Amino acid sequence: MEKKYAKNFSLMELMAVAAAREIRDHEIVFAGTGLPMLGSMLAQNTHAQNCVIVFEAGAVDCKLAHLPMSVGDPRTMRMASTATGLFDVFSTVLQRGWIDVGFLSGAQIDAYGNINATCIGDYKKPKVRFPGSGGSGDIACLSKRTIIIAVHEKRRFPERCDYITSPGWIDGPDGRNKAGLPWGGPEAIITTMGVLKFDEKTKRAYLASYHPGVTAEQVKENTGFDLDISRAEETEPPTEAEIKILREKVDPELIFLKKGED
Repeated sequence: MEKKYAKNFSLMELMAVAAAREIRDHEIVFAGTGLPMLGSMLAQNTHAQNCVIVFEAGAVDCKLAHLPMSVGDPRTMRMASTATGLFDVFSTVLQRGWIDVGFLSGAQIDAYGNINATCIGDYKKPKVRFPGSGGSGDIACLSKRTIIIAVHEKRRFPERCDYITSPGWIDGPDGRNKAGLPWGGPEAIITTMGVLKFDEKTKRAYLASYHPGVTAEQVKENTGFDLDISRAEETEPPTEAEIKILREKVDPELIFLKKGED
């Protein structure tokens, strides 16, 4: 059946759809507040109806009827298989290697998908100090793969992070193995300008797609490391069905979608 693409959609809606498309049916998804929630709930209402959503505050395998305000919102507990706490989610689920895909973000993301959420500049005398890992270091180390969501600015995408809070491919193909991380690694970075993927051989990020209204050259200009754009195509737009579900079922109250209105 031919897809019917939406003609009018916001950047937030496009990113939510891009996030949803990274989730496969029957996968266990560790979702955070905001776009990961939008993407996970959209996936659960479209192509991945059997995906299991896990929230850091303790909800496991919930069936969301209303979009939660945060991972600690009681609405995350609807029809959950388990209603527990943070300790059990990290020890019983994540540390056992059960999480298929985890969503992450940070202040800096480098060419190998390492994330910095700790500081800008020298660690002992930083220019800026951030909150730190929270649970993102654990998610980056123990998920089978990760999806990163970020605002696309040159300062956020340096060649190397000032500090590695959450490891990506570290320094190349063998980086994780050398660090004692036998599985996992980032698969995609969904940004406000496009979608980056990682080369199978080098594990460096390359531009897979650029969003409508943006050129591949503009994405490259706004990236602090040398970005390969030779494989880039325009990001597939949302379908009419995806936008309808986002607006009418996932976030009808515009809790997060309003932030992305044109």
